[in-house]
Amino acid sequence: MSGLLGLPLAFTTPLILSALAVLPVLWFLLRLVPPRPRRIAFAPTRLLLDIPPKEETPARTPWWLTALRLLLAALVIFAAAGPVWNPPVAGPAASGPVVLLIDSGWPAASAWEARRASAEGVVSDADLEGRGVVLIPTGDPPLDPQVLSPTEARERLRTLSPVGHVPDRGPALASLRKALAGAPQASVIYLSDGVALDGTERVPAEIATAVGDRPLTTLAGGVDEPLALTGADNAVDALTVKVIRADRDTLPRNGTVRALDMKGLPLGEGGFSFEPGAKETEARFDLPVEIRNEVARLEIVDEHSAGAVQLLDKRWRRRTVGLVSGANVDQRQPLLAPSYYLTRALSPFADIRTAEGEGTTEAIDHFIDQRLPVIILSDVGTLLPQTADRLTRWIEGGGVLVRFAGPHLANGSDNLVPVVLRRGGRVLGGSLSWEQPQSLGGFSPDGPFRDVPVPNDVSVERQVLAEPDGLLASRTWATLSDGTPLVTGERRGAGTLVLFHVTADTSWSNLPMSGAFVDMLRRVVALGGSTAVEADSGAGATAPTGETLAPTRLLDGFGAFQPSTPTARAIPVGYNGRATDDHPPGFYGPPEGMVAVNALLPRDRLVALDLSGLGRIEPYRDATPRDLRAPLLLALLGLLLIDAMIVFLLAGGLSRLTARRAATASIIALAAVLAGAPGDRAMAQTAPANPPAANEAPASKPMTPEQIDFAIKATSATHLAYVVTGDAETDEVSRVGLGGLTRFLAQRTALEAGEPMGVDISRDELSFFPLLYWPIVPGTPRPAPETLARIDAFMKQGGTVVFDTRDAESVLPGSNGSGTPANDTLRTILSGLDIPELEPVPRDHVLTKAFYLLHDFPGRFTGGTTWVEALPATEEGVERPARAGDGVSPVIITSNDLAGAWAVSEDGQPMLPTSGTEPRQREFAFRAGTNLVMYVLTGNYKADQVHVPALLERLGQ
Repeated sequence: MSGLLGLPLAFTTPLILSALAVLPVLWFLLRLVPPRPRRIAFAPTRLLLDIPPKEETPARTPWWLTALRLLLAALVIFAAAGPVWNPPVAGPAASGPVVLLIDSGWPAASAWEARRASAEGVVSDADLEGRGVVLIPTGDPPLDPQVLSPTEARERLRTLSPVGHVPDRGPALASLRKALAGAPQASVIYLSDGVALDGTERVPAEIATAVGDRPLTTLAGGVDEPLALTGADNAVDALTVKVIRADRDTLPRNGTVRALDMKGLPLGEGGFSFEPGAKETEARFDLPVEIRNEVARLEIVDEHSAGAVQLLDKRWRRRTVGLVSGANVDQRQPLLAPSYYLTRALSPFADIRTAEGEGTTEAIDHFIDQRLPVIILSDVGTLLPQTADRLTRWIEGGGVLVRFAGPHLANGSDNLVPVVLRRGGRVLGGSLSWEQPQSLGGFSPDGPFRDVPVPNDVSVERQVLAEPDGLLASRTWATLSDGTPLVTGERRGAGTLVLFHVTADTSWSNLPMSGAFVDMLRRVVALGGSTAVEADSGAGATAPTGETLAPTRLLDGFGAFQPSTPTARAIPVGYNGRATDDHPPGFYGPPEGMVAVNALLPRDRLVALDLSGLGRIEPYRDATPRDLRAPLLLALLGLLLIDAMIVFLLAGGLSRLTARRAATASIIALAAVLAGAPGDRAMAQTAPANPPAANEAPASKPMTPEQIDFAIKATSATHLAYVVTGDAETDEVSRVGLGGLTRFLAQRTALEAGEPMGVDISRDELSFFPLLYWPIVPGTPRPAPETLARIDAFMKQGGTVVFDTRDAESVLPGSNGSGTPANDTLRTILSGLDIPELEPVPRDHVLTKAFYLLHDFPGRFTGGTTWVEALPATEEGVERPARAGDGVSPVIITSNDLAGAWAVSEDGQPMLPTSGTEPRQREFAFRAGTNLVMYVLTGNYKADQVHVPALLERLGQ
């Protein structure tokens, strides 16, 4: 198969495409059909010019019809050539087995399905050609290559999955050489992930050497380049992590990194963005240090690979360190004080608390009470017995105590040190000493400094010496060039006690000015947890003494946690390498001291492989092959029908068909008239054979065109409706008033209602409207019982009717609204309805807070009372409950002339004046209308908010 113009399109029989060269000849022939008529001069022809022709035949075929027929011919050729969309990868021509070299490290995981689909396509081609298949995944243990049948190869591909590390391709290349040595006619297809770690870029050259002159095809590209995380840093103000990619991906790209705790709960998200051509960027999490210390996993959203996951253990936590100094020069000469050098060295990776204005004992007590994990004592001499006891229990509970020597410690008698010290000190160099200053000799291979480079610029002029005994060698972490200890330490319970045999300033050595000082303090601080508490007296807690940490939770190639595998081996204590085949990425060790192993080290970077010398390069395709012959044949059939219709129309067939249909219709109509008349008379004289039963419901009456138009208009949008009373002035105020409220709702809320509609309650359907405004006209007769039944059904089915008597100015004080003509008319109407018990709107009713916070509901008038359905009675001191259902009152009665206050023109000019002295009365009237509409549409959701605390409490349980 071969591609076409770079598209994922190929043909099973590409030779047939040569027939496309005949299309120009076909174009010429189609332009000659029908043939051009022969012109003969005939003098009487001028007499025919004034006669309008009924049909005209073109002299030649129109160009667009010719193009359509050429398209038909091209479709026939394409269909015959066997087009295939997303064709499988075509291996090079060979007679031996197909050798598939598959990169199966985590860089291939994000597009693994596309790579597997391409491999299965290769296996399918090999099956058609009767060839065997050799599978060599780079992530599998090296085995002798075997030639598999296509069926066995498919089963092997279905179970193949990427590993969680970047595998060494060397063993896979050795297997490739063995496979090719036994099959000289084999062809090779390399499914590459396109990337490697910095320093391993020579893989393509080694593959080319192993393949030699055999046919080779390489699959690379066509899918998103892998992204990875590395270099997480819990800095002073934020947690940052680097996002890296291979350098050949020059397009801009954005994404999100998610932070999770050990239980998988999200703690925060940070975005990242690659500039064009950038190979790395950074994601940042501005979270409190307490939350940052809970982060155990960083992952790139929608990037499913182990490299897109960064696991964090306690070494990444930002710890709080307490500093206590025994010197008295901190305030007089701060740049020479031990706390200055310690603060500068600790600030990149720890939060520092100093003893401001406190004595040594008070500061130590405060730090222990605050559960600080690390306390540093700089030249603190003899401690009080109770202070020493608290420190001892605090260390056994998991704390890390770091002590620096000095004049006070050298002359003291403190036993809270890891080794027995000689009183006084050792002076190196100077006029009174024969010994020269000593340099740093090295670090113990069993101590925490074993991976710190030994600096050659450290010079020690004075130190405190340890008494030699049998435990001194095991507790020495760093020595001078003469073998005397520089740093000693020991485990006590769950904590650690460390002693630097020099001062924390430059008075005894220049170690505080060395970069190694920062690295040493970083590793010492990492020995502590996030917090530390005092151990119970006499508990005798001990730390684990094992030299290895067994795997606990591992990452697969897709970045998902899985149980430990049989091939995973335990890591040594203090392991700082990247993931390997023996040590997959994941967490190792017990829950209280788990160590994270990641796919990448902070210094690792991805580089793109140069695949230009690996034969033909094709992209991955993430879809299965699809035969296009059936769609092309359907398109061909459709175009043939279109061509036939065009020819039919050009030949005048439509006019002839219309004439025939008209004649046929006339005949059928005449026959129906002649046959139907006697039948009607017979049916009129004959009784129905099956009369309807007495209790059978009559058939529903069909809707008239006016009713259909009304229903379509009412349901096209949410409309406010008003009752058409028959009084032109009242109906006009209702229409304009509801229109003003509709515009106010569109400006202040998310509701964009349609124009208000007037309804005839005796015949129009009311269920389309949530709210019906009914202005009471005095003297209006009581509606018919059928009409009142429609109103009653409307209210019981969820609708709300607002009765407005508009007579608040006419009501006498204390009369409760009775005695006015409008009120008497309303009583007459309500006497025929099933009205619930009513009450004035309570101050805590949902209607007072549905959108605006209101205490009354003014219109043109302000003195009227607004009535709603009464809520159930409650006991004294108990909050009024929300009603069942949606809590909307079916009846609302007012006398404040709401529509009169809402009636404003489109330019904001009011139609009717307001009666109150409040300048914002009309604004409050619109707010009352807004609350009314929101109350009707949303129900009692505002009342439900009072139950939010109880709901949150239940969710927390």
